[in-house]
Amino acid sequence: MNSIIPRRTAIRNLLIIAGGAMVLPACFRESGKLTIKLNNFSITTEQESLLEMLCETLIPETDNPGAKSLKLHLFVLKMVDDCYKEEDQQIFIKGLEKFGHFAKENAGKPFSEASGLEREALLKSIQLDKEEDSTIKKFYKITKSKTIQGYLNSEYVMTNLVKYELVPGRYNGYFPV
Repeated sequence: MNSIIPRRTAIRNLLIIAGGAMVLPACFRESGKLTIKLNNFSITTEQESLLEMLCETLIPETDNPGAKSLKLHLFVLKMVDDCYKEEDQQIFIKGLEKFGHFAKENAGKPFSEASGLEREALLKSIQLDKEEDSTIKKFYKITKSKTIQGYLNSEYVMTNLVKYELVPGRYNGYFPV
């Protein structure tokens, strides 16, 4: 039997196969893979989600987007990876590990399962800690400063919240000198 396939059917089948071939690699994505490539140190996905929750606690979502929607934890990781010395990076990693254990000990549950008030109380207890050389305190200081820096330099803040004026600005003849 000599059956001829209509041209439209052949083209449609070819497009379906090509589309499936393009979508197929997305089905084999590694589930435990980090969302950002780091050159100088490595963290686990659990540590990344812990850092994400910590940044979200520092800048929560209100009418404005919070740290989680702006992905500020990735900014923190990239800044620590690119701009800090190796000793500070090791302190950051050790502090991140200790912070997870510290949260379980003090709150009785993981940081991600704690309520917003419990998270804030936990962070206040870190700030009030008398120990100056604490790795958790140094980790928290780095994370807090980079989260705030990332928020203030984010596209959302720079386009929607900051009033931009060209360099000389407007003339104010009554400005006291």
